Amino acid sequence: METPADPAADRPVFPEGYGIPETAEGQLSWSDVEPRLVAAKHYWVNSVRPDGTPHSVPRWGVWLDGRFWYDGAPTTRHTRNVEKNPAVTLTLESGTEVVIIEGESVATRADADGLGARLAAAFSKYEDSGYAPGPDSWSGEDGGGLRVITPRRAMAWFDFPKDATRFRF
Repeated sequence: METPADPAADRPVFPEGYGIPETAEGQLSWSDVEPRLVAAKHYWVNSVRPDGTPHSVPRWGVWLDGRFWYDGAPTTRHTRNVEKNPAVTLTLESGTEVVIIEGESVATRADADGLGARLAAAFSKYEDSGYAPGPDSWSGEDGGGLRVITPRRAMAWFDFPKDATRFRF
């Protein structure tokens, strides 16, 4: 899988009165945002049920190679949703230091001697919580329930509205 290039940054469009600056001065760079995705332990993934209503679930996962990797049973509501409609939103926990990723979630797999080893190393941040998958956890026929979210757009701000930034992948 090819690693996505750093996204292009500009200002998000908000209704008049929100105070979003008109210049690029103060905008965040992707290098300001991506380390927060890597360091986070708790993420929220939002999908759409077949009846069109939203579904939100907390997830453990890892940001690696410009994508979000997570796993789980194919029978969960979330997985059944994204199998019908892969569009998702991924967010971090903070409502003031905000990172919002919009993209698509697809099933995948990882061979133990390559990506699987790198994923297992990244997932080691959950060892203290009792979750420590091995490098071969995602190499079976069903990929061990492994999914990957590839970003299309993102928004972030740590000092709204001054640094509100939109990213396009």
